[in-house]
Amino acid sequence: MLFEVWAPHAQTVTLHIAPGRTHHMGHSPTHRDWWQAEAPAGDGTRYGFALDGDPVLPDPRSRRQPDGPEGLSAVVDHDAFTWRHPWRGLPLPGAVLYELHVGTFTPQGTFEAAAARLGHLAQLGITHVQLMPVCPFPGTHGWGYDGVALWAVHEPYGGPQGLKRFVDAAHGHGLGVVLDVVHNHLGPSGNHLPAFGPYFTESHRTPWGAAVNLDAPGSDEVRSHLIGSALAFLRDYQLDGLRLDAVHALADTRAEHFLAELSEAVDTLAAHSGRPLFLIAESDLNDPRTTAPRSANGHGLHAQWNDDFHHALHTALTGESHGYYADFAADPLAALAKTLTGAFFHDGGYSTFRGRRHGRPLLRPGAAAVPAHRFLAYAQTHDQIGNRALGERPAALASPGALACAAALVLLAPGTPQLFMGEEWGARTPWQYFTDHQDPELAEAVRQGRRREFAAHGWQAESVPDPQDPATRARSCLEWSEPERAPHARLLEWHRTLIRLRHAHPVLAHLPLGEARVERPDAAGQAAGERWLLLSNGPLHVAVNLSPGRAARLPLPSAHAVLLASWDPAARLADGVLRLPPESAAVVR
Repeated sequence: MLFEVWAPHAQTVTLHIAPGRTHHMGHSPTHRDWWQAEAPAGDGTRYGFALDGDPVLPDPRSRRQPDGPEGLSAVVDHDAFTWRHPWRGLPLPGAVLYELHVGTFTPQGTFEAAAARLGHLAQLGITHVQLMPVCPFPGTHGWGYDGVALWAVHEPYGGPQGLKRFVDAAHGHGLGVVLDVVHNHLGPSGNHLPAFGPYFTESHRTPWGAAVNLDAPGSDEVRSHLIGSALAFLRDYQLDGLRLDAVHALADTRAEHFLAELSEAVDTLAAHSGRPLFLIAESDLNDPRTTAPRSANGHGLHAQWNDDFHHALHTALTGESHGYYADFAADPLAALAKTLTGAFFHDGGYSTFRGRRHGRPLLRPGAAAVPAHRFLAYAQTHDQIGNRALGERPAALASPGALACAAALVLLAPGTPQLFMGEEWGARTPWQYFTDHQDPELAEAVRQGRRREFAAHGWQAESVPDPQDPATRARSCLEWSEPERAPHARLLEWHRTLIRLRHAHPVLAHLPLGEARVERPDAAGQAAGERWLLLSNGPLHVAVNLSPGRAARLPLPSAHAVLLASWDPAARLADGVLRLPPESAAVVR
């Protein structure tokens, strides 16, 4: 087997193969900064590299870390796995995504346990499971955003074999799988990349320290490292797509942005494999270049999260106005209407939260149509729940009726809908920030940093959950008996009904952004307590009444409308007028 490693500044590199074999490595004949050596090895063989006589380190491109980020790497023979379910992929248009954290989806916190629940998602109508990061990180439990081995899979979840079995099981249920990957930083513990080469640069600073080197000397190999890991997951694990964490933190001044290079590589792999593959960005830049085609000098990503939709909807549901919600609090219904019709709230206008103008308009006169499916619509995500001091979900802040209204807007709005695990039944379990750092000093720094962060916003330090306490993770696990009880069972059936309606009207997946229309009460109506919206999206009208104490009468565009579904059985349609009880929703054709 050929072992290779990029180590441009090393004078000597030695390959160590457990339990005691060593092999001197020589320069690659084609790339002098690369070192290589042939050695007998097979699936499971443990190995590492020593640079200039220093301690043995894991392979930067390790496919497996059986003993965690600090241990030796292990060879993985990807061809040895037998896939039971042939898979040709599922495209993004028409998708209903479901964000899932392996470590808290079940109490066991493994791929195997999560796979046993996939039937629930198939019955719900989900098309793609979106896994939060699964690269190795310190300890057993964590969010996964502090991973350090970008080609490997967290061993406590089940390692590479466990991920493959999960994906294969998902395919057996007709579900695609998307993976959340983190290219903007690596975790603080177990990160040995700087010993091998210039993987980071002080030319840019990020919230996590020195930036990943995307544009300084040596950045060609760093970009290749990141793109290679992305392609490996798509290819070796038969994934359908990747979600890219916080792409606004990717500092890159080169003429071709890293994201454009990545999207071109993924499109090429899709063409060669015959499977539709896609990239979804998380970005708070509100920059049309993120999803604009590369031919138009964009980055060519296939979709991105739409935080404006979430913030406007959350503000309308809860009335919260702190932090970034301040930009949406003056008139939440107007802000929500703006995001639903494609003119996002931050389209170059002033942001009071940032103290400056923010974003650029996505829709311009004469410009080409923008597919609505490129923008994800959601009422919950791991970020928006877990980054609250107590990690409480909307179910702790709003009534079941308000949650039903949110579900109707998310699942039938322009864009690609996404749910967060447990949202479909209004889970009451929190989802809190938890870690399992093995370094006591790092653990204490994270603990105190979390408390200081929220103390600055008025929280008592002692009320902020300790991330290192195992009970914090345990509280965050879904309670699978909830869907069998009221009001959760009713919310679950409502979500199933809405998803069935979406799948029954496939035109919703192909409408251009900006075609939807929204009616809402005028200023006098809002002053009188009216809080309703009527979204017209393709053939469907989605009506929500967010008022907790006042019924709403909504005139419909057609006198021949048909009531397809309603949250409250008291909803009535007669003579082109829809009557909605307080905090209820209905769908009309």
